[in-house]
Amino acid sequence: MAIQFIALKPLNPLLPPQCKNSISLRRGSQLSVSAAESVAWEEQIPPNAVRRKRDPSWRGGFSLGVDLGLSRTGVAISKGFTVRPLTVLELRGQKLELRLLDLAEKQEVDEFIIGLPKSSDGKETEQSNKVRSVAGRFAVRAAERGWRVYLQDEHGTSSEAMEHMIAQGVSKSARDGKLDAYAAMKVLERYFSEEGKGIEAVVPKQLELQNKLREGPPKDLDFYSPTTNS
Repeated sequence: MAIQFIALKPLNPLLPPQCKNSISLRRGSQLSVSAAESVAWEEQIPPNAVRRKRDPSWRGGFSLGVDLGLSRTGVAISKGFTVRPLTVLELRGQKLELRLLDLAEKQEVDEFIIGLPKSSDGKETEQSNKVRSVAGRFAVRAAERGWRVYLQDEHGTSSEAMEHMIAQGVSKSARDGKLDAYAAMKVLERYFSEEGKGIEAVVPKQLELQNKLREGPPKDLDFYSPTTNS
């Protein structure tokens, strides 16, 4: 996504050296179109899976996996090295978005990993477009809080979720009601196992919201004291 002359804030220290060298770090400097195109949003606001890989001591928020459906949406949570199904929401539109934000607030989440449907050969489908549309609207609400939204290929996760439930002894009568949440869990597991490779950032067009994404959410004082600069 090209960016037109955005005032650059101090660059994330977790960015790779090649990205740091491509941008001037002087206060008040401007990010040119060519420089912006050379630094993907996934590098400007790296997902948690990438941050953990680059800096094992990094302390950040948690990740919410989302499996969007026509009538039901599965949600899973990752805290530390634990990934588990969280809930299934039978909501749509604004009510769904607000509920996801509420869950994120309660679970101290700072990023959403939304499953993107693709065909077996990796091509996007009509359902992919619908998910992109929902993710785009939701990313605006999330960015207002400094929270990031990413798309992760979810092909095959429903089948993986069903196999997982069978292996865990989940009763047949309970599987249908839990499938979407377990599918969201599989989306998160794939995201972390692939260390964020292939992830796609969903970034609002508003420059103010883009800057909020760069700044990130307020720091958790349980991890950072008010005088900590890092």
